[in-house]
Amino acid sequence: MNRINKNERVGAIIKILTENPRKIYNFNYFCDLFNCAKSTLSEDIDIVKNIFKKFQLGEIETVTGAAGGVLYKPTMTQEQIKEFCADLCDKINNKERIIPGGYIYLNDLLYSSDVSYNIGRALGSFFQDMDFDYIVTIETKGIPIALMTARVLNKPLVVVRKEGRLTEGTAIHMNYVTASSKRIQTMYLAKKSIAKDSKVIFIDDFMKAGGTAKGIIDLMKEFDAEVIGVGILMVTKEPKEKLINNYHSLIILEEINNESGEIIVNSSI
Repeated sequence: MNRINKNERVGAIIKILTENPRKIYNFNYFCDLFNCAKSTLSEDIDIVKNIFKKFQLGEIETVTGAAGGVLYKPTMTQEQIKEFCADLCDKINNKERIIPGGYIYLNDLLYSSDVSYNIGRALGSFFQDMDFDYIVTIETKGIPIALMTARVLNKPLVVVRKEGRLTEGTAIHMNYVTASSKRIQTMYLAKKSIAKDSKVIFIDDFMKAGGTAKGIIDLMKEFDAEVIGVGILMVTKEPKEKLINNYHSLIILEEINNESGEIIVNSSI
């Protein structure tokens, strides 16, 4: 291979790190790839760090020790999250989004790769420094943002089903009561989905009273797993007392007025 110049090394480092978030790359990996000395690589890493810091593109972090190296965390700053949430609220505050039953149509946003990716980045920023094994969600509308959160946190996604599937093998099922409608529903998860003693983050698109989130927490106990974090795109203002206490959200649904066709949502950041 011909000699690789600094610009080429910096470009390759950025490409590799950003495509593999939260994965630690040993310095030897890059030294062998570029056929360069560690001192040269350290200078390159410093340049990458400064670029990402200057343009607020996330964090480039170096880890010391035998298992150390460098990794990329695709975090958003508090200001970036606020700006994104404000823009999202502007898109949602549209009377044409109200559908019968007092619901809000969000499919165009949730299934937009650009919007869902930034939702994933925003929610993922709350959990970047936590040690866990899986992102968990329940079908169906929470799947896109949970997948993007799993992507930026570089963790596998586990989807809890609302009905059993033969293709997923033996499953554990649990009944839970939705706190808003007081209806009994059932959730299913294949036994092979989660390893024992795992720690998980629950991600969902919407929460009213927290019945589904509470059901997920209880279901994880059946797997000897623990929910250590909850991230929700939108939560309702009422009821103020939810069935779970510790959660992060991006947007608060203040009111849906069916008569006037008014939707009021605000950033919770």
